[in-house]
Amino acid sequence: MGLENLVSLNGRDLGQGVRVKMGAMIVVVKKTKQYFCCCEWKWIALCQLLLANAVCASHLGNPANDLVDIINKNRTAQKLPELNDSPGLGCMALQYVELCKGNCTSNGFVNCKPPEDDFTEVFGPNCGVELPTFGTITGHIVGCQSKYLEASLAFSHVLVKDSKALSLIRNKSHTEVGVGLVGARKGSFFWCILFSDGQTNSTFVLEDNGEGIKQKSGCFSGSTFPCSSGQRIPVFLNNSMTLVLLNIFLLQHLYQTWFVMT
Repeated sequence: MGLENLVSLNGRDLGQGVRVKMGAMIVVVKKTKQYFCCCEWKWIALCQLLLANAVCASHLGNPANDLVDIINKNRTAQKLPELNDSPGLGCMALQYVELCKGNCTSNGFVNCKPPEDDFTEVFGPNCGVELPTFGTITGHIVGCQSKYLEASLAFSHVLVKDSKALSLIRNKSHTEVGVGLVGARKGSFFWCILFSDGQTNSTFVLEDNGEGIKQKSGCFSGSTFPCSSGQRIPVFLNNSMTLVLLNIFLLQHLYQTWFVMT
């Protein structure tokens, strides 16, 4: 009797697997089919996981550093020297917008002006800037927006919206720059650029061999800690979760292979 006859006599559909009384062979055929279906789904999911992780990784970085790059490209296009990216200035720029959070008007104006003494008495100490290295801040630009914008859009739509801001970017007296940004989950995003005419690597120096005091939120230029959208992202956690999920897929794959072959 042929296999087709056995299947029809047993009343089973071939789409559900061969489930006729032919001994252990039937069970192996059915389990093999399920195994391949299961593996196909898991490999698709694994590819999606790797793709998602690659996308996340591509967005990791520091948008404050990206803004410094844009500022310097704008200056070099005018044959002006690049500005030194100062972590001390960047951290104080972050402190500036941290203080001004919640003071964003509907037209993107930061309704907040900290006293000048705050730079030496509040911002600098909170960052770990060595007091003897304080230089002169030659200008600043602040802006806010109801949603996060990438560096290029933040530059053109938030920070440099008029000729006054553009001329400040291209000021010949500047030698250093620092950028800070921060955002709230249910609030606006804030950006700040600070300029100085200090000497490279000798003004606004961070204590502890340039490490300074670790900031809990936001981004500032010169920092090696990746962040995105104004909130720090622990890369270690992102990579660890990916490895855990990959191990789960691999273990399940090995288990299924052993189960079918035995």
